[in-house]
Amino acid sequence: MSPVAIEPAAPTVSAGRGDRVVLDIVVPVFNEEADLDGSVRSLREHLLANLPYTFRITVADNASTDATPLIGARLAAELPEVRLARLEQKGRGRALHTVWSASDAHVLAYCDVDLSTDLNAVLPLVAPLISGHSDLAIGTRLGRGSRVVRGAKREFVSRCYNLILRSTLAAGFSDAQCGFKAIRADVAHRLLPLVEDTGWFFDTELMVLAERAGLRIHEVPVDWVDDPDSTVDIVETATADLKGVWRVGRALATGTLPIAEVRAQLGRAPLQPDVDGVPTGLPTQLVRFAAIGIASTLANLLLFLLFRTFMGPLAANVVALLLTTIANTAANRRLTFGVRGRDGAAKHQFQGLTVFGLGLALTTGALALLGLLVPGAHQGVEVVAIVVANLVATVLRFVLFRAWVFRTPVPAAPADLPTTQIAA
Repeated sequence: MSPVAIEPAAPTVSAGRGDRVVLDIVVPVFNEEADLDGSVRSLREHLLANLPYTFRITVADNASTDATPLIGARLAAELPEVRLARLEQKGRGRALHTVWSASDAHVLAYCDVDLSTDLNAVLPLVAPLISGHSDLAIGTRLGRGSRVVRGAKREFVSRCYNLILRSTLAAGFSDAQCGFKAIRADVAHRLLPLVEDTGWFFDTELMVLAERAGLRIHEVPVDWVDDPDSTVDIVETATADLKGVWRVGRALATGTLPIAEVRAQLGRAPLQPDVDGVPTGLPTQLVRFAAIGIASTLANLLLFLLFRTFMGPLAANVVALLLTTIANTAANRRLTFGVRGRDGAAKHQFQGLTVFGLGLALTTGALALLGLLVPGAHQGVEVVAIVVANLVATVLRFVLFRAWVFRTPVPAAPADLPTTQIAA
């Protein structure tokens, strides 16, 4: 990466707090000579009038070939709250990564130069980060209370993309692409080295990593008006985003990202005290376990009927149950009990196979008993016997998974944590 040149600016004094700026809001630009001057002045005027904290506006120029860097330099020389960062390579993600990594502010944010997002959302965006309540904050155009004006094409693409994120990466945030986000500096400095994307997928990758690490993402419903002159190539951006989804999903599945380490460093401690008689996470685990159990039962029945065409009922049941048990253990390990990475995977599968022995005994015993009581029973009766035995085995499997295979160790008493609150 080419070196970045940053025009220094004297610290602003919106709400005196020493020399360290509270908020550094970045405006990434590429060939924006028509909009840059007016947008930066409007942003500055709004922050001076409405933000009770010190701030800085950093214009991050991504290798513009027009007059954008000259306009940025003029703004930095004229306005004490503005500085210019010049990069010789394109990429919004690269610009944010570079400027945020070098910033000394407590909270880091960015907004698009077209100011499509109503600036009245700035204070609600950064306040939870300044107080220490949240770790990241995003503007959402898809949340309840949001008001959006844009074309049907962009609306469709945006909603499809967020649906893909939820179904593939289990993303819980509602809007990945809104160009209006903020992050606490201590969180950014830990997560940024793990983010590979240098383009439009940067936001999504950062938020997925933060969410998997147990960090709190605050969502702010925004008023948003589409810029009809936007030069973003939707097809090219969508293709790059899908490649990013595949890359991050594969990294999470293989455990190559140190999510556990980040969670240990930045994640929030469990809620205390626990509710008597209700183990932590039990309701959610029951729902996910039940969904996986239903899928496993259907798969087991289909495999049983398939193998039954060329082998006896007992052998068909053993093979079908073995295959579905391996898949069931892997799915519950990740989705129900939140265990990721390769550490302990072999041990968990071995323990899962031990639990499989219980299910095998129940289903095999049911078929054997059926053979004694009703010799030559129809396959439909065999299926009913398998279903009933599987239901009993499923209940016992959940109990053993929770109490033995994926048992969560009792956490040690938490040490005193440094406060993240920033006094105004």
